[in-house]
Amino acid sequence: MRSYSDSYRDAGVNIEAGYAGVKLMKEHVARTMIPGVVSDIGGFGGLFAPQLSGMTEPVLVSGTDGVGTKIRIAQLMDKHDTVGIDCVAMCVNDIICCGAKPLFFLDYIAIGRNEPEKVATLVSGVAEGCVQSGCALIGGETAEHPGMMAADDYDLAGFCVGVVDKPKVIDHSTMRPGDVILALPSSGIHSNGYSLVRKVFDVEKADLSAYSAELGQTLGEALLTPTRIYVKPVLRCMDAVTVKGVSHITGGGFFENIPRCLPESLSARIEKSAVKTQPIFHMLQKLGGIPEHDMFNTYNMGVGMTVIVSKEEVDKAIAALDCGAYVIGEIVSGEERVTLC
Repeated sequence: MRSYSDSYRDAGVNIEAGYAGVKLMKEHVARTMIPGVVSDIGGFGGLFAPQLSGMTEPVLVSGTDGVGTKIRIAQLMDKHDTVGIDCVAMCVNDIICCGAKPLFFLDYIAIGRNEPEKVATLVSGVAEGCVQSGCALIGGETAEHPGMMAADDYDLAGFCVGVVDKPKVIDHSTMRPGDVILALPSSGIHSNGYSLVRKVFDVEKADLSAYSAELGQTLGEALLTPTRIYVKPVLRCMDAVTVKGVSHITGGGFFENIPRCLPESLSARIEKSAVKTQPIFHMLQKLGGIPEHDMFNTYNMGVGMTVIVSKEEVDKAIAALDCGAYVIGEIVSGEERVTLC
């Protein structure tokens, strides 16, 4: 018997559209299948059998996040295939900070009206993010919210689970004055501070498709550039050198995120002149009249992640990261936490 409900459809929820969406997304999910996946999507739970051989004390690590109001840019541009990458990135980039390898990911899409093609496009981005981070997309949920969301509105969030051998958890206590702070370049604004971005650029009225010579692309393209995923570079670096600290530079910028991996007695001294900041940040600061402190306290300013290693291992670490990493500062004694000089 075919499953449908005319009464539920009259209330604004289309069960059959949900089924169609699942069928369309399966080809994208298939790209993420890695050893350990036990179940296909569509069940009540996603099954995963982790490969734990060689680990003495495996520890599961989880992270959850959403894309935030960057989604409004995707809606205005009617381009929905990249925000899923952002969703995955915000989760996997967090758990790699302790050295955990992502295993699997689940997403949650709340949408005003279930359009199977749009949902499948959203999931295609999630799948791409999973491929980039080496984890499997083993499940998720799409919820139609008529009356609570406009028909074209949606929100996207998710969570990941990873694993790390307890002896290999990044040990911040090994950090010493003189250790070096490496910057891993961002792809742009990533997924933070978009409420301010939308206000400054007045995105509801702006021509997001207009080419900007300063940006070398359209404003919409610059604002929608997906968050860079750092899992594979950091795992390579951990195999090559002793990593003493990793920080994902998200909301709160340098001032909030770098101290999260610092022992209480140590501080990060950052050379502002060394930071390679993309034009989109300069444009945002100038147009919005935003103080420099607020820029570094809200945005990544071109640095999506920092990695701290000993001075003796800098060259080896940069080679292992293989992502354009460069030196932006050092660890010093003091209680200032972060100093820009």
